[in-house]
Amino acid sequence: MTYTSPNPETAIAALGDPTRRAIVERLRHGALPVGELAHGLTVSRPAVSQHLKVLSDAGLLEVMPQGTRRVYALAPEGVAALRRYLDALWDDALTAFAAEAGRRTSPPDTETPK
Repeated sequence: MTYTSPNPETAIAALGDPTRRAIVERLRHGALPVGELAHGLTVSRPAVSQHLKVLSDAGLLEVMPQGTRRVYALAPEGVAALRRYLDALWDDALTAFAAEAGRRTSPPDTETPK
């Protein structure tokens, strides 16, 4: 089995392509060989292989040789790393939003007259 350690920035860039997102969607339901992944896509089988390499290099796929075929599956650790990155990004955004909302709704400091 071939696997590259996950890198969230590379994974996000890899998922920026609609064909790669379609491949990931197909792999949500289990491992598939390249021929089955290519079926129904609007790109050639060699192009699908190139997309699979990009996804594998981003740490999102595992590649398992089975005889003369290569079977691809989502890499749980790669997907988990991407999710952790996005969760942290979302948590930071929500924290900043809550701080700004609190700042805007707090009554202004008023000084007592002397």
